[in-house]
Amino acid sequence: MELPTPADLRQRRTELGLTQSELAETADVSQPLIARIEGGDVDPRLSTLRRIVNALEKAESDVIRAEDLMNEAVVSVSPDDPVSEAARKMEEEAYSQLAVIQDGIPVGSISQTDLVHLDSADRDEPVEDHMSESFPTVSKDATLDEISNLLEHYKAVMITEAGETVGIITEADIAARLS
Repeated sequence: MELPTPADLRQRRTELGLTQSELAETADVSQPLIARIEGGDVDPRLSTLRRIVNALEKAESDVIRAEDLMNEAVVSVSPDDPVSEAARKMEEEAYSQLAVIQDGIPVGSISQTDLVHLDSADRDEPVEDHMSESFPTVSKDATLDEISNLLEHYKAVMITEAGETVGIITEADIAARLS
């Protein structure tokens, strides 16, 4: 068993968004002790280290991650698809926007707003001529806070793994999870 270093403890605590005081309270130790351990000024007893690690694990299990929220079935169109195909999929799925994905990689988005001004001749044009910027991408371990911040500015967030799209999250997904 490899014990965490002071830097490991500090990094894990900050990744979880915990203050030293919050960690200390959960682990039932003092905040100055946490500071001294993280600073490398003191080597804690094994029992103290175990309480701190257990507190970090508990906090980690309380964090909602992208993989907990995402829809793995991503309804999308290709940049080469005709605009009429995007419109059909949006109507069929009752979505207001779709991701534009090429070879598994998000390259843009298209929404009803992008289509509203088009006439019937434009419906045969490729999606890439009318698409907007891609939704932002995050990894499966992105936190609810990170995703919520992005959704304040974008209609959706794409979840990628090794560059490939593996899911999507919208505000509706977060609302459903929290209710």
